[in-house]
Amino acid sequence: MSKRRKVKSNQTWRRIDLHVHTAISTDYQEPGVSYLDIIKAAEQKGLDIIALTDHNTVAGYREMLEEIRQLELLEGLGRLQKDEKGRLGEYRRLLEKVLVLPGFEFTATLGFHILGIFSPETDIRELEFILRKLNIPPDKLDIGSGEVGATSDVLTAYRVIDEAGGIVIAAHANSNHGVAMRGLGFGGQTRIAYTQDPHLHVLEATDLEKRERRTTARFFDGSRPEYPRRMRCIQSSDAHRLHRDPNNAKNLGVGDRVTEVLLPEVSFAALREALLSDDFASTRPYRAAKAPVDYIQAAREEGASIIQDFHVGYTRRGGRLHAIMADICAFANTNGGTIYIGVSASPKERPAGVSNPSQATKMLQEEIEHRITPPLSVTIDTQETQGVKIVRVGIPKGSDPPYAIDDSKIYVRSETETELAVRDEIVNLVKRTPGSAKVTHEETPASHIEPPRTGVEVVATEERKGTRYHTLRDLRNGNVVKNVTRQSARKLWHYAIAQAEDHPVTANKIDWRGDIALIEKREHAGQTRYDLVQRETGKLRVYYGVTEEGIHSEWTRLVGLDSESD
Repeated sequence: MSKRRKVKSNQTWRRIDLHVHTAISTDYQEPGVSYLDIIKAAEQKGLDIIALTDHNTVAGYREMLEEIRQLELLEGLGRLQKDEKGRLGEYRRLLEKVLVLPGFEFTATLGFHILGIFSPETDIRELEFILRKLNIPPDKLDIGSGEVGATSDVLTAYRVIDEAGGIVIAAHANSNHGVAMRGLGFGGQTRIAYTQDPHLHVLEATDLEKRERRTTARFFDGSRPEYPRRMRCIQSSDAHRLHRDPNNAKNLGVGDRVTEVLLPEVSFAALREALLSDDFASTRPYRAAKAPVDYIQAAREEGASIIQDFHVGYTRRGGRLHAIMADICAFANTNGGTIYIGVSASPKERPAGVSNPSQATKMLQEEIEHRITPPLSVTIDTQETQGVKIVRVGIPKGSDPPYAIDDSKIYVRSETETELAVRDEIVNLVKRTPGSAKVTHEETPASHIEPPRTGVEVVATEERKGTRYHTLRDLRNGNVVKNVTRQSARKLWHYAIAQAEDHPVTANKIDWRGDIALIEKREHAGQTRYDLVQRETGKLRVYYGVTEEGIHSEWTRLVGLDSESD
């Protein structure tokens, strides 16, 4: 039998800052700062790992190593001066406490910045070869400038760094020179490629501490149909100076913006494994003067969604265990997700907790192994929130759908609900390409606005023997389901059919904004939902239950949401 559960032990929260410049970078802001000064500052901030990431060069890291080797050579010859002996001693002491990784901040075509972080075992010449492969001119290889002319494109940089064994990070992705910066002039497909590419490991964000509705982490949490791959987000200082600028707080020093990561040891291999894993609770923004981030409470505040759900208990009585199993099956069949057991979805309720997490874990593992087919690898672990322990189950998007409970019950996730799949949904699961994360949407003429990306559209209706049968389109994935009646429809489908049957949309009664209009706005299950209409030649298209994740382009302005680039 295949191993199903990944067990983690002896893990410790470690502090990392993976974006630190040295004086080699031409835009460094403080004169006279040495490599030893930078490592001392890292120690003072309690950092365990830093990466030296100068612009398009590894000359700073190379100079640090050369300085250490020169001091060691003098030591071997018995020619160390007192101050040199002190410097060598400090290097040795500090490098026992702080792991310093080599890296660079590469400037790709169109000016996007990408961090490549490598093992300290990597030869410097190999790193320089990588930069040359990315078309950094030879005469710019040691300068440390962000201006290097025409280089390689973003996707090539991701691939080259990844294939060389590095950690690939989109630098300050939501800010200047970032691949996910708002207001950029390229199209949605380019943005999707730049943020969903399998060779990209991490997004560096500057807004992890913010609680706004549209932060980088929320946008890339896997709930948006056009961005189905959930991306890990971390924060770093991007320090171009030793200490924070007293005249401009945005100019951070070493360790002024830090990420914590759960590691079994302080090593590049452990760090890379953690950053490339599907355990998104293994990293968190570090708060020096506040309590650590409570990921469970943060998840509850976001509420149930297409990628997460909550269960107070796991007992067989009352169907709680079956509900959990149904969610596991549904997430595997849809886009993966996380289940939290021991807490309700309401962030105001005190967490109930799980009295015996090891017993709960064993029971869940046995149920998954015996009841879900084909075999599904999940992660089950114990987390803590507000002083109580809860069980967390991480479910990947399955590579061999459809997944079933007891060989026959196939569930899918529809926004906040888990439902039994109907025939056409099962057919679509069978057709799904293994491992594919691609989401396609119905093509529309260039002059038209693309439909919303969540919600339901009633495509057609026919009456047979006094019963109306509807054909519905799931706007999230484009799947079409036929022969749905008002009596057989699940919640959102039932709402759409009821509205279509009882309140048919008439063009002359609509307050049009061009060719689109808002019919109704309502609150349901903690989410704002919109009923929208679009007129095309000879017909009206009505979209029911559209959530904010599905709103884009002209629809954004129509419903009054903040402007968001696609």
